[in-house]
Amino acid sequence: MSSSRYSDLVRLLLRHGRGDLLAGAQQDDLGADEDLPDGATKGAKAFAADLEAMGPTYIKLGQLLSTRFDLLPPAYTQALTRLQDSVEPFPFEQVREIVEEELGARIKDLFAFFDEEPLAAASLGQVHRATTRSGRDVVVKVQRPDVREAVRGDMDALDTVTGLADKHTSIGRSYGLNQLLRQFRRSLVDELDYRREARNLLRFIELTAEHDRLVVPEPVMQLTTSRVLTMEHIEGRKVTDLGPLALIDLDARPLVEQLFHCYLRMILDDGVLHADPHPGNLLVTDDGRLALLDLGMVATVPQRVQTHVTKLLLAINDGEGEEAAAVLADMGHPLEDHDAAAFRDDVAHLVSEAVASGSDVQAGRLLVELSRLSGVHGLRPPAEMAMIGKALLNLDQTTIHLDPDFSPADAIRDNVSDIFASSLKVSPGGLLTAAIETKEFTAQLPKRANRILDTLARGEMRVRVDAIDEQRLHLVLQRVANRLTLGLIIAATIIGAAMMMRVETDARILGFPAIAMVFFTVAVLAAVALAVHIVLTDREIARNHPSREED
Repeated sequence: MSSSRYSDLVRLLLRHGRGDLLAGAQQDDLGADEDLPDGATKGAKAFAADLEAMGPTYIKLGQLLSTRFDLLPPAYTQALTRLQDSVEPFPFEQVREIVEEELGARIKDLFAFFDEEPLAAASLGQVHRATTRSGRDVVVKVQRPDVREAVRGDMDALDTVTGLADKHTSIGRSYGLNQLLRQFRRSLVDELDYRREARNLLRFIELTAEHDRLVVPEPVMQLTTSRVLTMEHIEGRKVTDLGPLALIDLDARPLVEQLFHCYLRMILDDGVLHADPHPGNLLVTDDGRLALLDLGMVATVPQRVQTHVTKLLLAINDGEGEEAAAVLADMGHPLEDHDAAAFRDDVAHLVSEAVASGSDVQAGRLLVELSRLSGVHGLRPPAEMAMIGKALLNLDQTTIHLDPDFSPADAIRDNVSDIFASSLKVSPGGLLTAAIETKEFTAQLPKRANRILDTLARGEMRVRVDAIDEQRLHLVLQRVANRLTLGLIIAATIIGAAMMMRVETDARILGFPAIAMVFFTVAVLAAVALAVHIVLTDREIARNHPSREED
């Protein structure tokens, strides 16, 4: 790890760590975060700008932090959401070198045409238009040279700092910074492997197959490696570039309905999450379809989270605030300062306000507010919960831009039966596993029941309750007794040596009786050894079992 990376990170922490960056998410009502204090907004913008200046690793880190509504105040999540992943392109000679090295042939032999001017340049790579030898119109995504080495150095610096923070600060232990970094490392490693993004494209082609208004570019696997991704070029305009006149000629309602239904199905049924479906990654094609782009950030939603989010949406749809609070508490990790009663009351109030607003409430925005509310009350939700909220929030923005009359709440209500069915779905493998476990239970039940009844009949039934760790308690008491005994022996030796100072003898050391000096020296050395042993042992215990109190 270079000293410059470490010093840059230290300067970042010194500049922003003493402000409200980790002060926790601030509770607000739906829409209340539109008017933020000027000081908070300036600090958040400065933090985003510093991350952007520090390079690709920190840009991606900012994008991840923008989903952690339970950790950061609203001003920071908003500023990080607008973080621009756009940098100067690197020279075409380097593009040529990387493509030819990765694909094992010259560009002119691989492509009939390859545009030297990039379509776009980002922190990890840039994209060029090209045409294959077969005449297929494609785009080629090329990874920046040496970006992996830069990311590796930055990750080492972050790992060192977060490890120290988790070990020595209460903030690190409360927020689990090292665990957050591990999640970030996995996401970034996946995004640096373009073969994984190609597989994501193929997966999304399957997931959108039944939606005729949605299209995903097909990868060209023969021209794809870990650093080069070749995929079909789709002509169209970004959703954000469509003005009012263009929207008048667009039949937007089928687009937004299919998009919303498809994403709900993927998240709650297939367990696949496009973590960054913001309007800039969606194109409206010339034939009136919606193209999904930039599938580098795709996360897996565990079955447990799918079930909890489904129950949460059902509870919100029915206006059951206390049930929503119970679902959130069950899926989250409570911290020391978690106040269950206050959390339940605030969630019930938030849900009731959302239901009272009718079709105006946005599903993504509500999940974001629930994640933020969890952070306020010391409940850390799973990372996938915040990512789902952020994804649905981006979808809300897209659907509102395309069709202002579209209601995400009504869409969830219309699809609630499908969502509920997905939560009850059991795969063939799951059925087979359950059948095997049932068979084993049925086969073992008579034998185990007989053993229990025989034990009861003989009066040998015992119930063991591990209220305390008896073995550890015994060891601690033994150590205390040993220290006390040795301390008494040392004290007695010192007193005995002092009394023997009055004994007249020919053998003397420094003018004092030799026998007294010998015992006195032994006692002092033993006392020093005991003190050193106590200090070292206590430090080792504190290191293995850190206190949860503030430093």
